[in-house]
Amino acid sequence: MRFAVIAPARRASSRLADKMLADIGGEVMIVRTLRRAAQSQAAKVLVATDDGDIAAACKAAGFEAVMTGECDSGSARAAAAAEVIGAGGDDIVVNVQGDEPFIEPEVIDGVAELLHRRKDCVCATAVRELQSAGEFYNRAVVKVVSDVNDCALYFSRAPIPALRDGGDDAPQIARAHIGIYAYRADFLRKLPNLTPSPMESIESLEQLRVLWHGEKIALLKVASKSFGIDTEDDLSRARRRAKAES
Repeated sequence: MRFAVIAPARRASSRLADKMLADIGGEVMIVRTLRRAAQSQAAKVLVATDDGDIAAACKAAGFEAVMTGECDSGSARAAAAAEVIGAGGDDIVVNVQGDEPFIEPEVIDGVAELLHRRKDCVCATAVRELQSAGEFYNRAVVKVVSDVNDCALYFSRAPIPALRDGGDDAPQIARAHIGIYAYRADFLRKLPNLTPSPMESIESLEQLRVLWHGEKIALLKVASKSFGIDTEDDLSRARRRAKAES
């Protein structure tokens, strides 16, 4: 099985300006993410971006950069880059979000392998256990619940399932989502042209478009310590971790 990793990385960010170029342990975030991806079994690793500075930083670190122009989502940016590199048919493309600088290579390999096996699914992603009730109620942590076949039922920033009478038992049911998706290239190219889901707009979660159109997303349960960088607090945490690991 061969697969490519595409890391979408846009310059604009509503919650943390210029985060892709933020320094983490002497290296900008997007390059740190690509270096993690390069430790996987991917045949190709590249960035898909709308920004010349991001492209230049990645090229200086030895990575390929594809300029995509304006895109309304990370999956649309990945789809545009997949077109450029000639990915098609059942070729697997793994979208690793550029703000995941601690993503484990084995998680990347795992979602690609899961999609390869799950012919009934058009996408695979990774989830981990919630660490606390605080995470369960934190809207920055995307939660997912699954069916009996380990396919996603719903993703939400809200605590799901809701506890009618209160309490903290639900974190044992919900999982935390990790910012990574494996797609077959033909579906990835089709995805940006599908009608957006109303829930997608409300939650600001592009993966809900896949579910809304009746397609299946397979879930890989992992013991990951990766986390996305969305706020100044996240960035400070990332810098502390990078320092501790150096």
